[in-house]
Amino acid sequence: MLPWNQLATAAIPGGGELRLMRRGDEFSIKLGANELMSSRLGGSEEALATLTFRKLAGRERPKVLIGGLGMGFTLRATLKVTGSDSTIDVAELVPEVVAWARGEMAELFAGSLTDPRVSIIERDVGELIGAARGRYDAILLDVDNGPEGLSRKANDRLYDAGGLAAARGALRDGGVLAVWSSGPDPKFTKRLRQAGFAVTEVPVRAVNKNSGSRHLIWLAVREATTPVG
Repeated sequence: MLPWNQLATAAIPGGGELRLMRRGDEFSIKLGANELMSSRLGGSEEALATLTFRKLAGRERPKVLIGGLGMGFTLRATLKVTGSDSTIDVAELVPEVVAWARGEMAELFAGSLTDPRVSIIERDVGELIGAARGRYDAILLDVDNGPEGLSRKANDRLYDAGGLAAARGALRDGGVLAVWSSGPDPKFTKRLRQAGFAVTEVPVRAVNKNSGSRHLIWLAVREATTPVG
């Protein structure tokens, strides 16, 4: 078996270090002993986009915010399922991850970063959510292994009551907050419902419909506001 080679490292704001690894044509990004993402395992990240846009079928000029560039699985899937009238903002906190996507992993990204629909924003996705008011039709979050701050403790605020209220405020009526997780979290499901979302939990597989680890995606819909009077 081919050995893993370390290509680069990147400091995470607030502490911690990412390592970009390669073995043959396979890439991995690790934090300590934890593998955060692998180029072999993108099925559930792609599902984050495809499941979301089943909920949004027929919506014109959709505006999308993706939290976390990673290896681009969610971005590429979003480009496939949205038309030429879509706008896709990708928030990535670690500038080196963007540089890796344009450098060492450029072939994997297959030109998606230069698509005219895409804007790469090197900024905390939580800040973008907090600044948005009814801007987005979909917010897709894949910044951790679930609704807790594994890679960065400050990410916890994305998933608490305040963070979910901000996400709801950033969505248009009928918009979807989609959250990827390595496994279920009943407390998070409860918080989503308490924040005013209609929630569906969808089990997905890491590789394809029938193989790979079992992951979970929450699809939380901001239901249309009923006018008063």
